This record gives sequence, structure tokens and C-alpha cells, in this order.
Amino acid sequence: MLGYIYIGLNLLTGFVICSLALPKHAAFSRRTYFGEKTSVMPALLCLPLWYIVGAFLMTWSTYLTAYLASMCGAKEPLGIANIIVMFLFALFDAFGTYYMYQKKRLRRIGAYLSKTNTGEIVFACVTFLFCAFLMWWTFSYQGGVYRVGYSVFSDFAPHLGMIRSFTRGDNFPTYYSHFAGEDIKYHFLFQFMVGNLEYLGMRLDWAFNLPSTICFAGAFWLLYVLAVKLSGKRAVGYVAAALFAFRSSDAVFDFFAKPAQKVIYGVDQKHLSEAVWKAFRENEEFVGTTAHEDWGLWNLNVYCNQRHLAIGLCALLIAILFLLPLVFSAVARVKEAVAKKEEELRVNDPDLKLYSFEKMAYAVKFSVFDGKGWMPESWVRPVVVGLLLGMCSFFNGACVIGCLCVLFLLAFVADHRVEYALTALLTVGITLLATRFFIDGSVVETKYYFGFLAELRTFAGVWEYIMTLCGILPFVLLAGFLLVDGCRKWVWVAFTAPFVFAFTISLTIDVTVNHKYIMMSLMLLAIPAANFLVWLYERIGAWPKIVAIGLLFVMTATGLYDLRTVVRKNDVKKGRCLEFREDDPITNWVMENATSQDIFLTPYYSLNNFVMGGAMLYYGWPYYAWSAGYDTDYRDKKVKEMYEAQSPWELIELMSENNIRYIVVDSDARNSKDYNVHEAIIAVTYQKVFEYGSTVIYDTTKPIE
Repeated sequence: MLGYIYIGLNLLTGFVICSLALPKHAAFSRRTYFGEKTSVMPALLCLPLWYIVGAFLMTWSTYLTAYLASMCGAKEPLGIANIIVMFLFALFDAFGTYYMYQKKRLRRIGAYLSKTNTGEIVFACVTFLFCAFLMWWTFSYQGGVYRVGYSVFSDFAPHLGMIRSFTRGDNFPTYYSHFAGEDIKYHFLFQFMVGNLEYLGMRLDWAFNLPSTICFAGAFWLLYVLAVKLSGKRAVGYVAAALFAFRSSDAVFDFFAKPAQKVIYGVDQKHLSEAVWKAFRENEEFVGTTAHEDWGLWNLNVYCNQRHLAIGLCALLIAILFLLPLVFSAVARVKEAVAKKEEELRVNDPDLKLYSFEKMAYAVKFSVFDGKGWMPESWVRPVVVGLLLGMCSFFNGACVIGCLCVLFLLAFVADHRVEYALTALLTVGITLLATRFFIDGSVVETKYYFGFLAELRTFAGVWEYIMTLCGILPFVLLAGFLLVDGCRKWVWVAFTAPFVFAFTISLTIDVTVNHKYIMMSLMLLAIPAANFLVWLYERIGAWPKIVAIGLLFVMTATGLYDLRTVVRKNDVKKGRCLEFREDDPITNWVMENATSQDIFLTPYYSLNNFVMGGAMLYYGWPYYAWSAGYDTDYRDKKVKEMYEAQSPWELIELMSENNIRYIVVDSDARNSKDYNVHEAIIAVTYQKVFEYGSTVIYDTTKPIE
């Protein structure tokens, strides 16, 4: 029950903070960026905004309070933190709500929230249920068993390990569960938030799935609001949401072309329709020919296995939503100033007409050398957005970087550029402070890396890769770019910034993680693509409508097929999942007997009962730690040395050197091809404290005398 109260406090806290800091935010969705009225439900903006702001504030507060309590020697630091934080925020919310009641703000906000329309209510319900289905389909609970789908279990290994390390309430200072004993280089606060909800009594599937659903649905709603504010049309918002959910690619057509070609060229004697239907019916893998598409790297599966991505996308969309007005107001002001200047010049020469380059020169002058181009219109807005993005850094750092890329380009044509600068300064400042707090050194290694995952890292090779990956989307975007005015043209260009970043810069040892930047851009670029499709559909005559519907089908077909694959790959009725009993002896023993300071020497575990118990692994599955920036080569050698220790004295020295508390010997260790376990040496050196089946745990604090 306390977990649900905590989520309710997240929402209420966000409501109070936003109502005090941004008193007109509830009305923000009711007009487009060029001043036209819209009928967008304010709830589609307010609910995700309130939840994200409240969740960020309360999660950071809970973590820091628990950390301080742990440093002071508290036995239940997370319990103490929750009591303090929930009480203080409840008190703050009560006073804040009363203050707004006295100022009659509650009535105004309530009046805005009561503005609804049937289409958007249906949209909100459908997207929420769709997101909930995806989350519970890939991670569920039934009859005392947690079920983790086949398409997500790999990423879930470090996520569930981190979550369960906080469920015990003692991972302070915080260690990475698959590389215990060192600093935490991973943006882990979403996992902390989930672990805290489970600590407060919420069952793990609800603790993980409910915030994931709220954030993913929130991303749909915020994207819809942004699309309508940029286009003035609700249809654009609906189509943009569809393009966000179902990616544009030629992958599905390439996939079905293969069996068709075999029939056409006589390799396969089946009828064409039978061959294609057989391929459709039997395939259970993600389609696509670019690198790692078999991972589900570009489709809905990403949001299922990287649950912390959606909360970052919400922060990105909120920042863009509230800073974009400065771009449109700047363009309107400069246009008016140039027109006024032209009128002044015509006083002396009635036939005078400024050339385009002259208008451009005056536009630059009025933009760059005018105080309105720089001085802030509001100090509150950049502070709120900067704090939001800064707090997001350890929820999802990639979304913060992607957002700053977009804002950097928007600032070129915006008024009040100091607001953009202050936003960036606060974001970077908070991120650096958090990085210094959590990380020894730097996990980021910035380097120029052209081409991303393209086979040929040339301009031609990259273009071929993009066309293979995105299908006809680039051509639709070009048409959409040519369709709109200059202001929105620049906004569309700014939306490509994370995409360009992904193909030119690498911040980590594994460039594959740049796919998130590409997905951010594709989410934002769904708006100009949708704007063109809706414009085409609204043309007079049947053919434009047919073409628009045809283009929409081609652009979403692969994504729709990917959805089918996600469903099939995680079908628990057909056993396509890993199952973990809630009462598993290994899981329960770890949760009851180990702390975050107790490091386990184990085989290279990915997701198993030890991980479900929150065991802090000295060296889990190498890819997780390697891609996060840890020195995996060193520990790889040490694992071999420890398991192959030749004497009790050597074993004791190695255990002390690497701070190992528990040694796990099981069938994975005994059958490893990387080392030969000298179990006899371990057995005569340390006491056996747990045995279940083939699994034995030895305690290095209990030597055999």
C-alpha cells in the first residue's frame, strides 16, 4: 500500500511544484506555438509533467537521505529515508495545496483539467493500455512465479539485480550489481525508484511495470501535445504517435521478398502466397538486415527491456515543449522588425525592395544585436527545465545529451538565449556534481566516430545504412521539410541533432548504445512526417488520400510486424520466458543473509536466482560491465585465479585482496571452459553456509580451523 501512496505523492508533489513555479502550465496546451487556439486536453500535458517532476524530486531526495542515514550507521537507511521524505513532501503538498486554494489557483487548474474531448480520451486510454500490455506481457507474475520474457531477459539481468539490491534497503554507497565493489557508472536511479517501491510493499511486477507504463504512456501524450502545438491539428498528433510506436523500415518487405524470390526463381516449389504465409506464420525473430536488428534494437522491444528510457524521453519532450516558444516568438519579432525597417527605408525611396540577402542581414542584426535576443524573459522557466534535465542525468543520461543537442540548435534562432544557456549550465552543473558523487574518474570517453554501425563508414555507406534502416522516411521528411515555413524548417533540422550526433560521436566503448540517440530523433521527426501525411490526406480528391494512407501503411508495416514478434517471443503460454519462483531457496537466502557490501564470486551470471536476490556479483556477465565502462579484463583474470587457487593460503589471500564474502560453486562453475574450479581447496578452507541442489555457497568470514 505504501508504494502506491508513494506514487500518488509523486503526482501530487509535481502538481504543487509546477503550479507554484509555472502557474500557467495548465493552459500551455491550449494554444499552438503561433497563437492559434487548440482543443488539446491539458491533462495530456499535466499528468506526465507532474509525475516526472515529482518522481525526480522524491527519488533523489529519498536516495540522498538514505545515503546520509547509511553513512551515519543506520541499520534501515531506506526505511528512515522513506519516513522522512514522505512526511516532508506530504507536508509540503498540504501547505502548497492550501496556498493555491487561498489564491484561487486550484479552481483555475481544475477548470482547465475538466476540458476534455472524446477523441483524446480514447487516445489516452488506448496508449496507456497499450503500454501496460507491453510491460506486463514481457514481465509478469502468476502463482508465485515471476516470468521474464525471452526478448528482455538479457537487459533485465542488470536491471533486476540493481532493483533487488535496493529492495533490501542497503545498497549505500551504491555498487553496480554485476561488477560489485567499485563505483556506479550506470544511470541507476530508475532502478532505485523501482526497488524502493518494492521495499515499500509493492510486488515487484507492479513496482517495475506501473512506473514504466506511466512514463511510456506519458511519452506518447507529450509527443502528441508537441505535435499539435507545432501543427495546430490533432490528426498530426495521432499519426505522430503511430509513427513513434511503429517504426518506418523496409525490413518486413525485405523479409517477405526472400521466400517470394525462391518461388519465382524455382528454388522453392510452393505457391507464392503459401511461401509468404509460411514465412509470416513461422518466423519468431526480429526482421532487418542492419547490424543487431535481431536484438530488436529499433522497435518497441527497446522500451520493454530498457524501462528507464521512457522517463528520459518524457524529460526531453518537456524541455523542448517549454523552450520552443522562444523560437517562434523570436521569428515573429524579427520578421516584424525587418518589415518595419523596409517600410522606414521606403519613406525615402517608395520603389525600394530589399533583396533576400539584405533581409537576412537585417534579421541577423535584429536577432543577435538586440537585447531581446539574449536577456531572459523568465528566470523561472530555465531553472525548472535545467533542474529537471540535471536530475534526469542518472535516470537516463543519453536523453539529457540528446535534449541538449536539440536545444543547442534551437538557441541559434531563439530569443532570450540566456534562458537556453542557463538551462544548459544547470543541466551540466548538476550532472557533473552527480558524476563526481557517484563515479571515480569519468565514464565518458568522447571521440569522433563517423558511421555508427554502417558496414562502410563513408558518406555513401552511411546513406545506404540510413535508407535500409528507415525505409521511405527520409523522402517523407524531405517533403515535410519543403512544406512548412522557415521557422518550423529550423525546428525540424534541430530534431535531427541527436541523429547526427549518433553518427559522428561516440561517448562509450560500445558505439551500439548510440541507437538511443537515433530513436530520440525518429520520435521527434515523427511530427514533420505526420504533418506531411495529414496535409496530403486533406488535399481534394481521392488519390491524395489513397497515397497518404498507402504511405502510412508502408511506414508502419515493419513496426506492426515487430509488435507481433515481441508478442510471440514473450508468450508465457508457450514457455517463452524465464521463470523465477518467489520462494526460491537461493533467492531468499541471498535476500535474507547478504548485504550490498557482500561480494559474491560466481560464474558469469546473466539472469538467475542469485541476481533475482540482489546478489552483488564480483564479475557477472561481462558485456554489461564492459559496455558500462568497467575494466573487465582485470576481473576476468582474477576470477580464474580465485577459482583455480592451488592452496588454502593462496585462496585466502585472493579473497582478501578482492573483498569476496561468498564463493559460489555450482554446475556452471564446475563445467566452465574458462577455468577449472579447485573445489576441494575451497571446501577445506571455508565453511559451507548454503547448499541447494548442485549449488554450494562458502563464507570467507568463516574459515575452517
